[in-house]
Amino acid sequence: MNKHHIILFLLSIFLIMGLGGFVSCSEEKKVYVVYLGEHSGEKTLKEIEDHHCSFLHSVKGTTTKKDVRASLVHSYKNIINGFSALLTSQEADMISGMEGVISVFHSDPHEIKPHTTRSWDFVSILEGTSLINSREELLQNASYGEDIIVGVLDSGVWPESSSFSDEGMGPVPKSWKGICQEGVAFNSSHCNRKLIGARYYLKGYEAAAGPLNETRDFRSPRDVDGHGTHTAGTVGGRRVENASAIGGFAKGTATGGAPNVRLAIYKVCWPVPDQSLAEGNACAADDILAAFDDAIADGVHVLSVSLGSIPRTTYYTQNGIAIGSLHAVKKNIVVSCSAGNEGPIPSTVGNVAPWIITVGASSIDRVFSSPIMLGNGMIIEGQTVTPIRRRRLHPLVYAGDVEIRGTTASNTTGACLPGTLSRNLVRGKVVLCRNSGMQASMEVKRAGGVAAILGNTFNEIQVTPFLDPTTVVFSYSLTTIQKYIQTEKNPMAALLPGNTLIGTKPAPVMARFTSKGPNRVDPNILKPDITAPGFNILAAWSEASSPLKIPEDHRVVKYNMNSGTSMSCPHVSAVIALLKSIHPDWSSAAIRSALMTTSTINNVVGRPITNSTGSDANPFEYGAGHFRPSRAVDPGLVYDATYTDYLLYLCSQNISLDSSFSCPEKVPAASNLNYPSLAIANIRGSTRTVRRVVTNVGRANSTYFLAVRSPPGYVVDILPKTLRFSKLGEKHSFNITVRAQSSIEKRNVFSFGWYTWSDGVHVVRSPIAVSSA
Repeated sequence: MNKHHIILFLLSIFLIMGLGGFVSCSEEKKVYVVYLGEHSGEKTLKEIEDHHCSFLHSVKGTTTKKDVRASLVHSYKNIINGFSALLTSQEADMISGMEGVISVFHSDPHEIKPHTTRSWDFVSILEGTSLINSREELLQNASYGEDIIVGVLDSGVWPESSSFSDEGMGPVPKSWKGICQEGVAFNSSHCNRKLIGARYYLKGYEAAAGPLNETRDFRSPRDVDGHGTHTAGTVGGRRVENASAIGGFAKGTATGGAPNVRLAIYKVCWPVPDQSLAEGNACAADDILAAFDDAIADGVHVLSVSLGSIPRTTYYTQNGIAIGSLHAVKKNIVVSCSAGNEGPIPSTVGNVAPWIITVGASSIDRVFSSPIMLGNGMIIEGQTVTPIRRRRLHPLVYAGDVEIRGTTASNTTGACLPGTLSRNLVRGKVVLCRNSGMQASMEVKRAGGVAAILGNTFNEIQVTPFLDPTTVVFSYSLTTIQKYIQTEKNPMAALLPGNTLIGTKPAPVMARFTSKGPNRVDPNILKPDITAPGFNILAAWSEASSPLKIPEDHRVVKYNMNSGTSMSCPHVSAVIALLKSIHPDWSSAAIRSALMTTSTINNVVGRPITNSTGSDANPFEYGAGHFRPSRAVDPGLVYDATYTDYLLYLCSQNISLDSSFSCPEKVPAASNLNYPSLAIANIRGSTRTVRRVVTNVGRANSTYFLAVRSPPGYVVDILPKTLRFSKLGEKHSFNITVRAQSSIEKRNVFSFGWYTWSDGVHVVRSPIAVSSA
């Protein structure tokens, strides 16, 4: 999944350079979004579009009204006020200076991209209680999410999947105002009481990349990729028995986190022109903004968005997801987004707005064991979800010993790169490669090898349904096999059929690819917020796709394994839906707080969660910790925040997104936003004091006591140290003072700690991240 995104990043550079071929004009025109804020509700739809066109007419001079409307791509008419249009850079600059314009930005369809069974049982184990007492009780109390509508912005849906059956479900909620948009291979009958709505957004994509190649995707909400079907199924798929990946791996009952929620599909992602599906999707910002506008008006309660990009400094004013989600949160719609797959590089976390719940990815307690038997009888641990039937021993060679001379360098030898292996030396043999990618397996097959053993350098293996017999081993096992080859006169090996193992420890482990903090837009907001299962996750899949999404793969599956923060995000979206059902009066901020303050930083054996290198993970990887849904139902205290609080926060960034709101003369510091975590970057001087407010949602009469673990190099003092409540809904504030010690060795380096409030029943935990200038 992570390599997929690296490829997408490179593709974006290529495509941005190449898209000029679709536009013929003296100065290249691109799609720009003109953001104007929110509608007042006083204009008709025609008046809104006329107003939007007036901006275009004023910069296009003598252009006729017909030509002006032809340049208009989207006109946002529901909640969000703005439009997108084909403009030159000069025209965009002129509009940006006009009255009422908040921001103007290029809608690059290649900037935002997808961050792509057992997981729910594993989550219950982390609760520290039995499955019956946690997961099932939560579902029953929430009526399985029956009356909650979750909107999914992604690549569409495969409606025939059993995961989207509406058998036994009640009528569509009366609050629903959306539609089932028809298109190619998709009509109104494909919507039901589970999939209650579907739309697709193509105008921005086609304005930038030219007409959709309809041999590669459907001009409709139907999913040709698989990513959107997978995320929708993870949120709200029905319980489907005997579901499994190809080869029967991970067999069991597939289920979404909230199996009775209603799903509304908003297809915003499309194939990158002239590239395979494995190389990525293009998701235009103006199409995404149109989807947000419709979803808010349609009446969704939760939005699940497994899309994103590494944010730029202009993030708050020029990112479609950030802008759209702010409008959603104002209507008390909770927005959950993926953190990104650019890890383990620091400062790559995306979707960093404080009104978004940002989700990292970690593993579960399941592996797919596929041992290797060496000729001397030694058994080596391997993992795969590739069906393997042979048990016979074959000659074993190391890739570095069977390469075509001159095709590799010292740093690439043994990697099984395309075109490097000699057919004469490989034919009929098992090949050991120092590379765990799909291309390595395909290279062994091309050269005539019977099987491949691939090396993985991290403490976790992201499984791939290879086309040919292949298993993946850890680096220490790779070294063992390589020594065996060097010392044995006739080395032999056999790949043994794999099986699914449950209950492996330790778990969870942070995924190598999960994007990390600190937040590059504003390090005073700690991101990600939380982690959830996103590694080797089984869910519904598009039957128009294949497990690998490459032209060579002609297999068709109903369920497929996938990894990424794209998979962890819908886990959290599902729990948000359940919390919405149980606590309909809770704000988006209260729900985020409940999830974060009840999470855990320990694995199933009670030790700190580690990352893929075996080191202890930190809040820049997992945020507040791994979510524990049943505990989030009763968090005791919550850190609430309103739309006005977010506007005040934006004032600290010298940004205004709402013309009806004026920043005060004295603007609160960013760290003063009432957030469930605390981040203070670049403390200047010796101390910094911030304020927090908690609201009692636990027991009416309760007293909470403080516990603090200060970050190394700092002293954290919180006053008062006791909070007494006499009723539900009561609020109390406290001040947090962070003092840097003179012994701090490294400046501009973050140090981590935590503080908790506990009444003996609830433990309300908040992470701390601080650095000194």
